[in-house]
Amino acid sequence: MFGGSKIKVDKDLLEKVKKFSVIAGYATPEEFVKHVLEREISKFEEAGDSEEEIKKRMQGLGYIS
Repeated sequence: MFGGSKIKVDKDLLEKVKKFSVIAGYATPEEFVKHVLEREISKFEEAGDSEEEIKKRMQGLGYIS
């Protein structure tokens, strides 16, 4: 998964990923996760925000503390 890198996710989230990847028609849960991450990252890239603005936005969304 992820080109040899490993990312840990809790069991409940992993089950949701598996469920929704099937519902959405992805070939694998990894493909689904990759697509979701690419889509979210592109939002930050398109906004052209500075690193500090990105950190503030991610904190506001609860992704980082």
